Amino acid sequence: MAEYDLTPIVGKYLDRHLVFPLLEFLSAKQIYDDREMLQAKVDLLASTKMVDFAVDIYHQLHPDQDPPDAMIEKRTEVVSRLKELQEATSHVVSVLADPETFQRIQNIREQSQLVEMLDKENGIKADTFVLLYDLAKFRYECGNYQGAAEYLDLYRLLVPPSDENMLNTLWGKLGAEILMQNWDVALEEISKLADHIDNQSPLTPQLELLEQRSWLIHWSLFVYFNHPKGCDGLIDLFLRNPAYLNAIQTMCPHVLRYLATAVVTSHRSRPDGREILKDLVKVIRQESYSYRDPITEFVEALYVSFDFDGAREKLAECEQVLQHDFFLVACQETFIENARLLIFEIFCRIHQCISIDKLAQKLNMTPEKAEQWIVDLIRNANLGAKIDSEKGHVVMSAPTPSIYEQVIEKTKGLTMRAQSLMQACDKKGAYARHH
Repeated sequence: MAEYDLTPIVGKYLDRHLVFPLLEFLSAKQIYDDREMLQAKVDLLASTKMVDFAVDIYHQLHPDQDPPDAMIEKRTEVVSRLKELQEATSHVVSVLADPETFQRIQNIREQSQLVEMLDKENGIKADTFVLLYDLAKFRYECGNYQGAAEYLDLYRLLVPPSDENMLNTLWGKLGAEILMQNWDVALEEISKLADHIDNQSPLTPQLELLEQRSWLIHWSLFVYFNHPKGCDGLIDLFLRNPAYLNAIQTMCPHVLRYLATAVVTSHRSRPDGREILKDLVKVIRQESYSYRDPITEFVEALYVSFDFDGAREKLAECEQVLQHDFFLVACQETFIENARLLIFEIFCRIHQCISIDKLAQKLNMTPEKAEQWIVDLIRNANLGAKIDSEKGHVVMSAPTPSIYEQVIEKTKGLTMRAQSLMQACDKKGAYARHH
């Protein structure tokens, strides 16, 4: 399934630390050669400060060799630099560890007052704040994501929103929360980062904004496909927000795979479900020249071509794509179930009497499983249909509107017609009086 593996493309938009879980997933799926994957991990870790981890991977790749001297020297340098930063920030950290001082800092609104208070009472200069940022960044590069998140929170508490490092701080905080799998906090950080990107100076180049939004789109995939309400957030950001939809269409059309999966799996739980399906089909048609895979082709076959045989074939391919995609593997069963339901719904709109054997073929199921699936669907979804077991048919019944609906339908134009009649009578009365 290397043909549909998006890791090389997605990895270009991710931090090195976020790429590593994807490589671990590919190793478990055995899509690529084991030695190639180990070498990729070594190359990835070489640009971080996770030296001990890099040594372990190197031993797996070369079990009979000692690690290079450069690795040992790098470890010594990392430990020395970490001690320097910890000593330089020890006074600031100890002051902020006091609950009373911390509460006072949170209540101060003006940056100048904060700087003055810390300088007078604790001897902390404003130019030392950046050391917290440096320590947080260093801890992140060492793989200590909990420590990085804590120091980034302290740094954000001390500096104004206009600080030159604020954007990097937001990215670092989001990355740390993702790698710790704190999905609720990470979801909040996505909103903060999106607001910061959208509210940057009007002089910010549009290309830079496109790049930042493209990065946020890819980082957010970790959160949206792990958070219970993630699919709704994904749809709102990717499909409902014109700026981010433009970024997808311009920079990264491959994200349509994830957008299509989110819409198919969650559109029934949304009041605007039909509308987002229509919007998705429109976008997939527009971008079909630049990106296609079994998931987007399934939607296109079903809603554009009404090709049920083509949709069935693509659905079988979708199972393989979902199974080998890091972000989508957990929603494989939900996607297949909802995709079959979409096929069934559209097929029923066209046909009133359907052979169960034929329907089973369209759904990639055995006739027995298809019949049981339809029975459960009729029972749970109040579907207007019944099964003729002798003939092996599903007979669709047109829904009968209630008396209330019939009255509304008959009288909804009554007011307009009454006004027209009154206007006609007034004209005739005026004509009669004139003559």
